[in-house]
Amino acid sequence: MIRVVLLGLLLWLAGCATVEGLGEDISAGARKTRAIL
Repeated sequence: MIRVVLLGLLLWLAGCATVEGLGEDISAGARKTRAIL
């Protein structure tokens, strides 16, 4: 039962991060890449 709850939380967090932060992550990654290069 604990495993099911943990899996649900992980999927929920991953979904929220993907939906809400996808554009931000891409832009931030691009900035970091440009800064490194």
